[in-house]
Amino acid sequence: MNKIAVMALSGGMDSTGLLLHFLARNYEVHTISYDYGQKHKIELERAKANIAYLLENNIRVTQRIVDLQSAISIFNSALTIEDLEIPEGHYEEEQMKQTVVPNRNAIFASILYGYALSTATKQDKNVKIGLGVHSGDHEIYPDCRPEFYEDLEKAFQIGNWESEKVSFYLPYVKGDKETILRDAEDSIEKLNLDFDTIFANTNTSYNPDEKGRSSGKSGADIERILAFNAVGRKDPVSYVDSWPKILEHAIQVEKNYKEKI
Repeated sequence: MNKIAVMALSGGMDSTGLLLHFLARNYEVHTISYDYGQKHKIELERAKANIAYLLENNIRVTQRIVDLQSAISIFNSALTIEDLEIPEGHYEEEQMKQTVVPNRNAIFASILYGYALSTATKQDKNVKIGLGVHSGDHEIYPDCRPEFYEDLEKAFQIGNWESEKVSFYLPYVKGDKETILRDAEDSIEKLNLDFDTIFANTNTSYNPDEKGRSSGKSGADIERILAFNAVGRKDPVSYVDSWPKILEHAIQVEKNYKEKI
């Protein structure tokens, strides 16, 4: 196995899809999960569960958890500050900007780059940095846009020796969550894994309850629910309500948003 990838594994569906994408293409994958004080920290447990499931199927993936709680505790975001409520509604509505963590992806990418470059120089091999960003994030999160990563990669190349060994890889940047799920279906079939087990071990909700059940009402939830419906699947994660009611609500939110714009 000569191909090496380093990637952020949040425990969400996007990064999980990307992990499967690499594994189906015979990459040796090293992952970093970030604990930044997020309210939906259950995503880290879900990531560990999938790493364990893969190992049960003789697929070994390295996972490291990086603690960024101290640094990001000084940032202002509804994802990390207890007194700020997670907004509900369509993903691209103005209030969803409250879920932005300032400069988060630049910090994450910087750590990934350092790790990837260290791996590349130690093993004298080229390394890809995988990022699961997609077009659905571009409206609300400016640090998910292609031009952001293009310029960030140039800056990292200027600021490091032997940077020719490292490159960014963003296979979903022009796609959306439906794109990710369809790609994951293909990858899972190649790897002979179970789709529902994999995606039950993910979390997308910004405001899961104390049992880890997704609310179905945050912008991230709505986007995920609609993606599963688009590929003709029931989402295997637990929601606070039944799937028909959760889906009906998501469809109505999407309809209301389109009528407004």
